[in-house]
Amino acid sequence: MSVENVLDIIKQNNIEWVDFRFVDLSGRAHHISLPASEVEAETFVNGVAFDGSSIPGFRGIEESDMVMMPDPESVYIDPFTAHATLIVMCNIHTPDGERYERDPRGIAQKAEQFMQTTGVGTTAFFAPESEFFIFDDVRYENSMNSSSFYVDSEEASWNTNRKEDGGNLGFKVRTKGGYVPVAPVDTQQDIRSEMCRLMTEAGLRIERHHHEVATAGQAEINFRFDTLTKTADNLMKYKYIIHNTARQYGKVATFMPKPLFGDNGSGMHVHQSIFNGDTPLFYEKGGYANLSEMALHYIGGILHHAPALIALTNPSTNSFKRLVPGYEAPVNLVFSKGNRSAAVRIPVAAVTPKGCRIEFRTPDSTANPYLSFAAMLMAGLDGIKRKIDPVALGYGPFDKNIYELSDADKREIRSVPGTLDEALNALEADYEFLTEGDVFTKEFIENYIDLKRGEAKSVAIRIHPQEYSLYFDC
Repeated sequence: MSVENVLDIIKQNNIEWVDFRFVDLSGRAHHISLPASEVEAETFVNGVAFDGSSIPGFRGIEESDMVMMPDPESVYIDPFTAHATLIVMCNIHTPDGERYERDPRGIAQKAEQFMQTTGVGTTAFFAPESEFFIFDDVRYENSMNSSSFYVDSEEASWNTNRKEDGGNLGFKVRTKGGYVPVAPVDTQQDIRSEMCRLMTEAGLRIERHHHEVATAGQAEINFRFDTLTKTADNLMKYKYIIHNTARQYGKVATFMPKPLFGDNGSGMHVHQSIFNGDTPLFYEKGGYANLSEMALHYIGGILHHAPALIALTNPSTNSFKRLVPGYEAPVNLVFSKGNRSAAVRIPVAAVTPKGCRIEFRTPDSTANPYLSFAAMLMAGLDGIKRKIDPVALGYGPFDKNIYELSDADKREIRSVPGTLDEALNALEADYEFLTEGDVFTKEFIENYIDLKRGEAKSVAIRIHPQEYSLYFDC
């Protein structure tokens, strides 16, 4: 879409405000709104100034001036504002016009460009399955003398005995019993359908929606794959619409990986493939799961670099509450066809040559999509470049239910890091694959690690309520 097309959209839709957005290192969006009357073709050339020192992990106060450069390909009309507003995603530049090396969206674009320079293929496609919860209530507190959280849902298994106005109507979702039930057990058909309607109007191609496994309103909506940066843009749009639709319904949506103890968490399974023009490069009839040698090497790169990769794909302390055995979490660094207990699954049901792909199941939605997709691509490309054979390295194929193996057999399988600090240690030791082609810089990685270590420490030093249960009477 050209700048002229964007200006036409503003005029034809009586747009009052243009909302310029960028994404920080944690994956949260920020915005500045300009009156539509002030937005001209030159705005897309000169950009919109903002204070980078106020964004965690960006710049110091002595060099705070930064510029958002709008991308006309990314526009859509905000479905929630009372005043007609057009949203535009932006890249970040320094005042002298250089691309800012810590801009997540810029890193995603550099990863795509790097792949093309390698000659491996022309396009990398990504499709995330981002799960989430819709709660009726959430409360939390962290202070000197108190620490607590509380969530509630009309669907929750713990509410079978709750007294309500008019009586308890039953039909609660059992723990681990929420996979695709119909109403009245599934109470959220209409809210998910409304989310999908708004996503469609905003330009997403929706494939399906359904209730997920956990109790208390876990859900999933799938949208169609696209190129790396566009898919990251689409995921930001997806989360924005889900958060705000839930709010309109008097509910609250969260992509937190493990908001509930004792039930499944929310993951972000990421489907990936590479094409050369219209030719799929991951397909080879007769290979294991009809995978090509290139696809196997891509898997080899993902699994070989997984401990470091997870610092970017699962970048929260809460991520590792999900990555524990027993809750369908893909903690085993192996690959397999159709096997959801493996970190890398190869879908085999109703798959065409163009639909042949790999699925990395370990990530979650606390990940910054631009950084995590770029990191996955770089790991896969390193596997292709170095011809990393996942079979020779013992990563599979593993066509058994790993959860049912003996403890001795499980010990033979490489697992994901157990904490965020362990993942950051792995990234410190293994980051060169990310710096190929200056996609990520060493300075970026060091800054990212420092930022995330601060988060990990802030959790580690706080007193946990379970410690009172264990130790107060000592």
